[in-house]
Amino acid sequence: MIKTVAAMDLPVGEVLKIQKNRIMPDNVLESEDDRRVTGKENVCSPKNLKRISVVTGIHGDELEGQYVCYLLQKKINEDKDKLSGIVDIYPAMNPLGIDSITRGIPAFDLDMNRLFPGNRQGDMTEYLASRIINDVKGSDVCIDIHASNIFLTEIPQIRINELHKERLIPLAKEANVDFIWVHGASTVLESTFAHSLNSRGVPTLVVEMGVGMRITKNYCAQLTDGILNLMKKTGIWQGDTITPKEPIISEDPDDVSYLNAARAGVFVPEVRHWEHLKKGQLIGNIIDPLRGVALDSIKSPVDGILFTIREYPIVDEGSLIGRLLRD
Repeated sequence: MIKTVAAMDLPVGEVLKIQKNRIMPDNVLESEDDRRVTGKENVCSPKNLKRISVVTGIHGDELEGQYVCYLLQKKINEDKDKLSGIVDIYPAMNPLGIDSITRGIPAFDLDMNRLFPGNRQGDMTEYLASRIINDVKGSDVCIDIHASNIFLTEIPQIRINELHKERLIPLAKEANVDFIWVHGASTVLESTFAHSLNSRGVPTLVVEMGVGMRITKNYCAQLTDGILNLMKKTGIWQGDTITPKEPIISEDPDDVSYLNAARAGVFVPEVRHWEHLKKGQLIGNIIDPLRGVALDSIKSPVDGILFTIREYPIVDEGSLIGRLLRD
């Protein structure tokens, strides 16, 4: 059932719509009016069911979640009789950004994930953020899917603010990701979608995986299996599910080592993503294609696993090359 969460008139005579697809068991009707129209008696109200919200597209250049939305609906529709709760799928929270391949909201030059919880009396962007929060509020669990950006590739991971770790880590373990990263509180995070919902009692997991403007099919399939498993654990799905991966969990800030470029140039990697590295091992070189020389060699500062790596080769001084999870 396609529903419009929020709509705004645009100056060019078009309408911006944020939509969701609500999937419910066949014996569930939205209202008493539906019950009267259909004549069905053996039905129940959605108020009595658990609900999961799957959200993506807050950043317009992140498309991994689009494919997850497709895969999840495909699997549910193949075994619709196994559905015992409500699944709300929001594939495009920032439709203008997706349409224009823009990370933020076009024309406003705003990062949508810094606008929550919004304000119904505010400008267009604040109004939309407010309507989104109000619609997702009440979910029993929410999955907020992101896809890094065009510069970096991320292994499937869930990032959790330490303020909510006791509630979220058990849920994250069911999501079939490789890594759970518990990070410190930050004033910036207070304006994110996930923080706003977690603060309102909706357990919200932030997934980062893949790379911007691309679809990594194996990562999307991995997360889809994890969402179905999480749905089963929360009483929303009765079908078969996988045994989730046992994720690595990092709660110590010193566990993560950042690699930054010392010189501007072209970064050429020499290792694979999610590879275990030894201290001093070559990760890649920064080269100068004009002079034909290597400007700098990036080496691993510790023994650990490379869970983030540079995807876009051009780097400036200080550009992030990767992240290592220390042994």
